[in-house]
Amino acid sequence: MPQHTRKFRTTLTISLLTMSALVAGGAANPASAATGREDGVRAELRRLEASYQGRIGAFAIDTGTGRTFGHRAGERFPGNSTFKAILCGAILDKARTEDPSLMKRVLRWTKKDVVAHSPVSGLPRNVRNGMTPARLCHAAITQSDNTAANVLLKQIGGPAGMTRYYRSLGDRTGRLDRWETELNDWKPGEKRDTITPRHMAGNLRKLTVGDALVAADRERLTGWLRATETGKARIRAGLPRGWTAGDKTGTGGVYGTASDIAIAWPPSGAPVILAVYVRRPAADAAVDEAVIAKTAALLVRGLGKAS
Repeated sequence: MPQHTRKFRTTLTISLLTMSALVAGGAANPASAATGREDGVRAELRRLEASYQGRIGAFAIDTGTGRTFGHRAGERFPGNSTFKAILCGAILDKARTEDPSLMKRVLRWTKKDVVAHSPVSGLPRNVRNGMTPARLCHAAITQSDNTAANVLLKQIGGPAGMTRYYRSLGDRTGRLDRWETELNDWKPGEKRDTITPRHMAGNLRKLTVGDALVAADRERLTGWLRATETGKARIRAGLPRGWTAGDKTGTGGVYGTASDIAIAWPPSGAPVILAVYVRRPAADAAVDEAVIAKTAALLVRGLGKAS
């Protein structure tokens, strides 16, 4: 055999062996490293769920890369008040495409229409004078005002109209069947007023960074989310230092149901969308906000956005 041929085969053999060793060891193989990271985070999520003694549904989207990460992301959970963020997206969409004067119109209701937890719409001066949809959306998102949500729901055809809007966003699972506050009266196995974390995250993505709304309306919606006062101990508490977020919380009052959906901005790069829903098996179980924060932290790590 010619010497140059032997040298070529020797070099080729060494190169192949080197490549095999690198792949086996995970070096120069980002996909393998990502899989290992994700598997580790999934194991941590399972341990967190076991210690919580309940059920956790979660989904996150890196809007820059399209990468996703979740846990029980296709399982139904009570939507509770997280629907209010999507409701206000529907209001902005209607004002832009069908009813140009809607956002400036004064909407009215009576004292009899006021339901529990209506810190803004229940004030005597607002019952007397009414409020614009813009002010009602601000109240519904930032303070989870229930009467404000009901007044806004009437503008899009009630709960059935809300379900139709989910479908217009491509969400095949989300549904609203009742008004506030009856929609929170949920029990395990019930489909009324439920949604999956994956679909809710997709809805929020389309409304905040997608093309479901025009740029000015996206900015208005994210402004309301940023001003939320009810979510400081939930997703926001689990984000890495230097991140900012806008969110909408939900709390059911039975089975420990609680939730939070958010758009979060890292110090650099594209925003991340997160949706976290939790519940427990006992009807009188207490709400645990810390488990939502811990889940959010794991979602960010699952996306490879934090160490």
